[in-house]
Parts: sequence; structure tokens; C-alpha cells
Amino acid sequence: MLGAAGALGAAGCSRVPTGDTLARLRSQGTARLGIAGEVPYGYVDEDGEFTGEAVELAKVIFQRLGVPKVQPVATDFSSLIPGLKTQQFDVVSAGMYINKERCQQVIFSDPEYQMLDSFIVRRGNPLGLRDYADVIGQKARFGTGTGYAQHGYAVAAGYPERDVVVLQDQVAGLNAVESGRIDVFGGTALTTRQVARRSRRAEATEPFAPVVDGKERVDGGGFTFRPADTTLRDAFNGEIHRMKDNGELFRILRPFGFTKAEMTDLTAEELCA
Repeated sequence: MLGAAGALGAAGCSRVPTGDTLARLRSQGTARLGIAGEVPYGYVDEDGEFTGEAVELAKVIFQRLGVPKVQPVATDFSSLIPGLKTQQFDVVSAGMYINKERCQQVIFSDPEYQMLDSFIVRRGNPLGLRDYADVIGQKARFGTGTGYAQHGYAVAAGYPERDVVVLQDQVAGLNAVESGRIDVFGGTALTTRQVARRSRRAEATEPFAPVVDGKERVDGGGFTFRPADTTLRDAFNGEIHRMKDNGELFRILRPFGFTKAEMTDLTAEELCA
């Protein structure tokens, strides 16, 4: 009987190829999704439910790939890639920017959106802060979120790294601006306008492209995978491309504040270069 049980177990395991994450997820029926609790990408809503553009998009794509359930796992943004590597989750879906540094650690789907930067400032923008050069020129107290690309962009523009105030997220950034702890908080254009829209003491500035090495940078965010999971990444890309072509992608992202201007044909290969 033990011999038969062992044989059956081995046969059962053989149906899920070793190292094939997509096959494993189809077998178990659930995918663990790393998110950072950031509006509008992945967060808990007023009813205590996980939602956000990345979460809702992941639900649709995983369903079509034969994985009926998505289990979001919230963590700090800076813990997303380490958590992916140690298999705390199967994929990261947090609107993560695709850049050269991250591409040396993980692989990405092609981006579902493109994005410019923006600031949260005191209402009326008394210091006239429109880009990183203005922040430096005005000697403004600058803050941004943990692991945010805006940290590097400010430093690349010449802002002293030791003076950057690193905060947990965009909500903490809004509070810091409103309280006067900092003069300006840097984030994505979508994030800043979403978090500042109900504030009476702060506002979001117009979007702008940060300048890196003398060139304007337009970012894009996508799903993040372990380097070995090319089959899963390629399957995601296939679905994302189909949804771009038929307009379904924009219909999913639009309720979370995305506009047509933030739809993109950029590729992960371009952004990784």
C-alpha cells in the first residue's frame, strides 16, 4: 500500500513541471500577489477589500490563464522584490516602475501604463515648484516614499541625498506637506493627484518628465516576476497586449484615475535599457 501511495504521489507531482510557476498556480488555483498598499495601484478600500488597478487587472489575467483566485499580500514597497525572490508571493502587482536597476534583479511584463512625476505642495504652490530644478533652486525640503523612483531623480538632478526625507507612502507625504514638515513630496502624477484631491491645504502640481543624464524620462509600470518565470511573464504579456488592442485595459484602469495619456506602447526591453 505504501508503495502504491508513493507511486501515485510521484505520478501526481509529474503533472506539475518542476520550476514551472504557471503550471503550479493552475494546479493550486491561487496566486499570491505582492502589493504595497498604495492608491491607486493596490490597496484596501473602505469596505476592507483589496482593490486597485494592478489588483483588478491581475484578477482578470490570472482568471484567463487558468488561475481562478488571487490572494493579495500587502507589504512595504521596499520589501516587494525581496519578498518575490524568497517566494512570499508569486508575482508583484504594485505599479512598479521598470528600470535598469530592477531589471538586473527581476523580469517584467510590458508596462500597462506610462507615467510622469508630480509634486504635492502647499495649496497655491507658494515656492513655485514645478520640477526638481525648482526644488534645488528654492532649497525646498524634499520628501518622497520608500523605494520611490523620485528619490533617485531628485538626487540625479543635484538634490543632496542626505537631505531627502524618506516617508512610508504618499499619504504620509501629504501629511508631511500639510503639517509643514516638508515643502514638497515627489511621486507619480497619478498618485499625487489622487491623494491630494480632497486636501484643503495641499495640491498636486502639473505632471512633468524628470531629466536623467540630460534626457527626459517617461516611466512605465508592469507586473514583476522572478527571473526563472519567463513562461508566466510571457503569458501575462500575451494577455496585456490583447487587452491593449481591444481597449479593455483602459476600461479596467480608468476607474482608478488613469487617462488616455497614460496608456502606452512602451516595452519592458526599452525601459530596461
